[in-house]
Amino acid sequence: MLNRVRSAVAHLVSSGGAPPPSPKSPDLPKATSALPAAPPEAPRSPPARAERDSAAPAKTAEARASFSRPTFLQLSPGGLRRADDHAGRAVQSPPDTGRRLPWSTGYAEVINAGKSRHNEDQACCEVVYVEGRKSVSGAPREPSRGQGLCFYYWGLFDGHAGGGAAEMASRLLHRHIREQLKDLVEILQDPSPPPLCLPSTPGAPGSSDPSHLVGPQSCWSSQKEVAHESLVVGAIENAFQLMDEQMARERHGHQVEGGCCALVVVYLLGKVYVANAGDSRAIIVRNGEIIPMSREFTPETERQRLQLLGFLKPELLGGEFTHLEFPRRIQPKELGQRMLYRDQNMTGWAYKKIELEDLRFPLVCGEGKKARVMATIGVTRGLGDHNLRVCSSTLPIKPFLSCFPEVRVYDLTQYEHCPDDVLVLGTDGLWDVTSDCEVAATVDRVLSAYEPNDPSRYTALAQALVLGARGTPRDRGWRLPNNKLGSGDDISVFVIPLGGPGSYS
Repeated sequence: MLNRVRSAVAHLVSSGGAPPPSPKSPDLPKATSALPAAPPEAPRSPPARAERDSAAPAKTAEARASFSRPTFLQLSPGGLRRADDHAGRAVQSPPDTGRRLPWSTGYAEVINAGKSRHNEDQACCEVVYVEGRKSVSGAPREPSRGQGLCFYYWGLFDGHAGGGAAEMASRLLHRHIREQLKDLVEILQDPSPPPLCLPSTPGAPGSSDPSHLVGPQSCWSSQKEVAHESLVVGAIENAFQLMDEQMARERHGHQVEGGCCALVVVYLLGKVYVANAGDSRAIIVRNGEIIPMSREFTPETERQRLQLLGFLKPELLGGEFTHLEFPRRIQPKELGQRMLYRDQNMTGWAYKKIELEDLRFPLVCGEGKKARVMATIGVTRGLGDHNLRVCSSTLPIKPFLSCFPEVRVYDLTQYEHCPDDVLVLGTDGLWDVTSDCEVAATVDRVLSAYEPNDPSRYTALAQALVLGARGTPRDRGWRLPNNKLGSGDDISVFVIPLGGPGSYS
């Protein structure tokens, strides 16, 4: 027995105390197959070394897992430490040397001013190849229809209550999108309208004759026409849901703490799909014109959806909240008086008699950046947050949060773009202190200082946007040129050129 103990101790010392590799999750999609010209997906930048190796293994592993930066930044250990410095807040961008991001995309980020322990934003930029599934009948495809599809992918993930959800989504969401597109490879390349119903495998569940279920056909005199782009939108929406479900399954064993907002761009077959779930935003700046490509999802913008859910399912309120909104908190002495209110059907205000149930805390309270759902969270769409509870309560908040994004489509083939036309993606750290017009002005000022064929101009623009939102350090924090407070949040920005250099065919 003693010899076995000595052997185990010797093995532990020789291996550096490293824990055994964790088994792969059965729910993880296969690794992405990239185009030959694109590099294979690499591991993310290694986490910074813990200051105390003698700390508890569980806490050390959690700290290391929560601190990683996008692979394409190519940060050294020293670079990781600088990226994690709340005092200096150095702007990080991919190096000028080596392979550039697809489309010469620009990227820049900076850590928060102490709001959280690490930078909870994450980013991903990939070129993904999609190979179609085998035909349902099992027969080999014709050679002309056996070609796969390639899509370009950009993603920003703004984590909250920890960085685990954002890190996981940045690694896996594009794989879920790829899986959803596999069934559409042939359909999207066929110019004819997509089939409304795909044949099932003989003998599979649901393949029996359903003729006895057919009812009156009067309401089915015609069929809906479905566009190809609607299939891509549906694939992206399903991918978000599957990503959220995977987080729910693995939140205990894989340290998927907190949640994240997700802003994703997919370029496929001449069209740009912008999917947003959260308070990050995207705009196109084209010839000086501003085209919003997303909107924020907050307790204010989704008030009526939240109130309707609370009205239809009052058990979700737990007897602690009311679905009605009042301009301020009601006092017990005001029972019986009439106060302004609005419910799930109203955009305006009206008076009602105050009853005992109205003394409960409102489901949606506050305004602007201080608006909260159940006095807890300030965003209403995103991924994760499966463990989120009301403070000092066991009441879950997840039922009120949606993982489904709003997807907007922009057809690149409908316009002749110049090198100064860009799509700007930013987490709320940018938009909290920067207006759309200010972003457009920065686009014009920075890009005009570079030659149109200089691929570094878009990285310079991303850096200028981040620096403009961060501000400079002064006696009372980070300040903008107008002496207003700069953003103390994590800031991440992608700048995607829509016209040159490069061909998008």
